[in-house]
Amino acid sequence: MYDEIIYKTDGAAAIISFNRPDKLNALTRKTLQEMQDAIGEAERDQKIVGIVLTGEGRGFCSGMDLEVVNAATTDGIEERPTERAGAGDISMGSDFEDGLTFLMSVRKPVIAAVNGPCAGYGMSIALFCDLRFVADSVRFTTAFSKLGLVAEHGQSWILPRLVGPARALDLFWSSKKLTAAEALEIGMADRVVPVDQVVGDAVTYIQDLAQNNAPYSLMRMKRQVYRHLNMSLGDAMAETNELIVESLKRSDVSEGVSAFTEQRPPKFDPLKM
Repeated sequence: MYDEIIYKTDGAAAIISFNRPDKLNALTRKTLQEMQDAIGEAERDQKIVGIVLTGEGRGFCSGMDLEVVNAATTDGIEERPTERAGAGDISMGSDFEDGLTFLMSVRKPVIAAVNGPCAGYGMSIALFCDLRFVADSVRFTTAFSKLGLVAEHGQSWILPRLVGPARALDLFWSSKKLTAAEALEIGMADRVVPVDQVVGDAVTYIQDLAQNNAPYSLMRMKRQVYRHLNMSLGDAMAETNELIVESLKRSDVSEGVSAFTEQRPPKFDPLKM
């Protein structure tokens, strides 16, 4: 079904792997389209609670394939998710339609299991995931300034929100290689583990979410966090109050209370699209 990615499931987790290991998983338009399609497939599968993005071989993603970059015109190399991909919730609004911003509108948690070198567009993919589990041997780099480029693919928006404006500018200007430990220290990584554990730990995290949390709540909280980054405090509070009233009407709440009282695992409804 796919040529440049591998799609498989492990219980409640979907694992999507970039599959161009001979090029450190450098991306083509086809890779990006297949990634979007696979995310849409996982999003529609009611058995899947979360998605893991990783890379085959020794790299996560080294960025766009230079042959693609050299051939790029003013149309750019980013493409909006297509109707065929069906990934993400369009009701999130236009802020979550361009390029990789669709990852924030995906209805399920998306974890980047960064197993190796992560640069350029590959770093953007990792940054727009909800969490980043990183192998202790990983190096991150932007490299945009050394190529005469600007901070591309949404990094000028997402990176300052993760690490602060000054640290973001330092990384953009210097193009220095950032170690996994440094990424953890400044808030760019959420877990640092040995390379042979990075995917497994991400899957385990999702399995734990599936066993203990309502998929509807996971989706709504993800929407709240990303939508509220673009709202005033008053508007965010007003939307939250509406969501509280809505959530109290759902069967998940009574099931959660009953499970807690009876000291048993909850049986929440799957996420329906």
